[in-house]
Amino acid sequence: MTKRIGLFGGTFDPPHVGHLALAEWAREALRLDRVLFVPAGRPPHKGRARLTGVAHRVAMTRLAVRGERAFTVSAIEARRDGPSFTVDTLRALRRRAPRVRIFLLMGADSLEEFHTWRDPAGIQAMATLVVADRPGASARGAAAARRARRPVRPPGVPGARRVVWLENPALEVSSSAIRARLRAGRTVRYLIPDAVVRYIARHRLYR
Repeated sequence: MTKRIGLFGGTFDPPHVGHLALAEWAREALRLDRVLFVPAGRPPHKGRARLTGVAHRVAMTRLAVRGERAFTVSAIEARRDGPSFTVDTLRALRRRAPRVRIFLLMGADSLEEFHTWRDPAGIQAMATLVVADRPGASARGAAAARRARRPVRPPGVPGARRVVWLENPALEVSSSAIRARLRAGRTVRYLIPDAVVRYIARHRLYR
């Protein structure tokens, strides 16, 4: 039987309940055997943005998914030198497990800029794109597709295959808002898992 794997990349700085809810929604809707969280080492689209050290982000993501058997964390991009290109990650996964079917989870904001990613056609040759709603970030075409309940095509990618729209609940929570609350000394309880809250406090992150 072909395994169905969801690949969920991101900075996870820090991981929050929105990430977990999206992964669980995708797991059920797409009948995934596993969702693989992949914290990016050096995300090329972030430019010179200051990120928490990747070792901390990997550790927090592992704490966030602890106890959920269908969720695992890979440090494949954290260990890689240079920028974290999705196409390289997919190639590495394909070499290890050539028969799995990979579903690449992304937000609607990422779909808008997908044509700027390295080798978008190569990515679509190895994985099915699954687009999740993001509050205030949905592309106009993707939003229309959501209303029509039909697949969409990535804008700006000639010959692109259709992608799947994940009709997930769009939670109004983001890592940037959580970091701002932490810097202001405000509570983040129920926004991120308790184990992650304790890790942040212990390592004095986001101060």
